[in-house]
Amino acid sequence: MKTIRILGIDPGYAIVGFGVLDYDGINFTPVEYGAVLTEAHTPFPERLKAIYEDMEFIFEKFKPECMAVERLYFTSNQKTAIDVAQARGVTVLSAAKRNVPIFEYTPLQVKSAVTGYGKAEKNQVMEMTRQLLNLAQIPKPDDAADALAIAICHGHSTRWQ
Repeated sequence: MKTIRILGIDPGYAIVGFGVLDYDGINFTPVEYGAVLTEAHTPFPERLKAIYEDMEFIFEKFKPECMAVERLYFTSNQKTAIDVAQARGVTVLSAAKRNVPIFEYTPLQVKSAVTGYGKAEKNQVMEMTRQLLNLAQIPKPDDAADALAIAICHGHSTRWQ
């Protein structure tokens, strides 16, 4: 069975979670996970540049075959929504530049794929992510765990031959 490398992204502008998994249709193998961090008092364009440069590094180093990213949804703070959308845009640009297919998932889809329950609590999703990946501890920061859950969601959502 073919193994595919999936890059999961939890978008943000202060913290962008990422998780790289190999998936063979049955088992997930964690390759790397972590977060791209930007400093709070840095001008916003510089933060976007830093995110873009780090995403370029991640794509070059891990060469994912697809990228799964959380679909944005906001109910309150419009300024935050716009800033997160811009940061998400630079992550999508890195994938598009390489013709890496991009897949979007809602939080409900991610929770359902990882726990079997769309209204699962955050700690339930993180613990199930840890178990599915056979990790000793829940990945830190939380954004990295979320990115891994998004990658798992994509693996479970893909048809395997």
